[in-house]
Amino acid sequence: MNFSFISGEAARASGELLVIPLFEGELGDKSPAPLAGADKALEGKLAAAATQEGFKGKGEQSFVVHTLGRLETERVLLLGLGTPARYTPEILRQAAGRAAKTAQRLKVRTVVFAVPETPDVVDALRAVVEGLELGAYRFERYKSSAKEEKNAPKLTAVRLALPAGVDKTKEHEQTVALGQRVAEATNWARDLVNEPPNVVNPDSLARAAQEMAGDAGLKATVVCRKEIERLKMGMFLGVAQGSANEPKLIHLEYTPKNAKQARQPPVALVGKAITFDSGGLSLKPTDSMVEMKTDMAGSAAVLGAMKVIATLKPPFPVHAFIGACENMPSGTSYRPSDILTARSGKTVEITNTDAEGRLVLGDVLTWACEHKPAVVIDLATLTGACVIALGNYIVGAFGDHDPTVYDVLEAAHTAGEEMWRLPVTDLQKDALRSEVADMKNSGERWGGAINAALFLKEFVGETPWVHLDIAGPSVSPKERGYLGKGGTGVGVRTLVEYVRRRARIEGSEASESTAPTFKPSRGGRSKG
Repeated sequence: MNFSFISGEAARASGELLVIPLFEGELGDKSPAPLAGADKALEGKLAAAATQEGFKGKGEQSFVVHTLGRLETERVLLLGLGTPARYTPEILRQAAGRAAKTAQRLKVRTVVFAVPETPDVVDALRAVVEGLELGAYRFERYKSSAKEEKNAPKLTAVRLALPAGVDKTKEHEQTVALGQRVAEATNWARDLVNEPPNVVNPDSLARAAQEMAGDAGLKATVVCRKEIERLKMGMFLGVAQGSANEPKLIHLEYTPKNAKQARQPPVALVGKAITFDSGGLSLKPTDSMVEMKTDMAGSAAVLGAMKVIATLKPPFPVHAFIGACENMPSGTSYRPSDILTARSGKTVEITNTDAEGRLVLGDVLTWACEHKPAVVIDLATLTGACVIALGNYIVGAFGDHDPTVYDVLEAAHTAGEEMWRLPVTDLQKDALRSEVADMKNSGERWGGAINAALFLKEFVGETPWVHLDIAGPSVSPKERGYLGKGGTGVGVRTLVEYVRRRARIEGSEASESTAPTFKPSRGGRSKG
């Protein structure tokens, strides 16, 4: 989309659709300027018609009316934001997503969007841009009808009207650009998740990572089975051995050009990349297997985030580590009762071949920690137990280093991605106790998400670490706001925001000290 700013009243701007977000109670005498101007041009009939149809500005409400030539736009769309007391930028982001879907349905090319008056116009502006870009996303490339609609009108231009009394600044322009980059990277990650498993396999995922890295100016290293064997990643190889598609180990690196900054400990991002998970010999039921092409959503989020991080140029290195493979049943598959030796030297008894993601992640986390990072954040569609606990839209966050967990939760809150902290407690450790090896890969059913996090914790040592279980939010079961049914790209916005916040802190400390260090805040939005 092409975003531009307009001066003057939104109601006087030309376009095909005028979008006016409203809080509850604003449809009346206290109407904001865009609504007052549009209602005046329509001789009071806009507010009257909206009221008659039951529109009150409640969350998720919308109302569309034709202007009959009384305005420079053909239609007006009112969007409900709910009560001002409960407002967050995410509510506006969701509303903007609904606006994009309405524009698509109406085959609109140009939108005038009246940015509402909120406590922070910069946050609101970014929410609008991201919501529109994310809401316009569709994955229909394999539908015959999509080819027929290729030349149909699409939303390509958005004219932004700032609140009354707010003049456009360079910061506003930079915010729009950042919002676009983040949303486009999220949509790119959604494409990776939505592609079928005969298209996205370990090899093609590695090639996508290399192509993106080349475009972004990142260093990319991809190695195959022989090098993985040399690295003694026995758990990773065990999972991969049942598939005809060879495993790939992917390492992307952003390094600052400043020599002193380049020597800083990196931020390590680790993404689960099981490009198809059949469950292996512990075979999944058909209904559970249908969406298992999405079991690489963690890696898609990490790659999408790196796409943006490369443009942010933080004053410290950022590395991405991904182990990509399939979990398939065959005569060469690993078996229940097998004992695998991890890169760390730990031995693991296999009790369930469908608990494979933690095995691959264990070896990759070990490898990542060998690079001596300042912090490790992993994203994984790891457990159904987390979906049972938190549902389809909330990420489970684990970690025992409070400052790091708090900083990730704060970044997620700012980015509009809901996360809830769950415990990593030794009370559950007995569930992974093995009679024949150092540990089991799967314990009892109860506390399954905690058990999986405890397993991963065995491979990070003393490195500050946060595990994000995105099994629920990685795929949306229905349309909701800017989400469509399918891959969501969850995690991209949080990782980008985390790096941005860390870069600001390190930058401010660098200006005050000759030896800058990162000092995470001890406050934060910790739930649960």
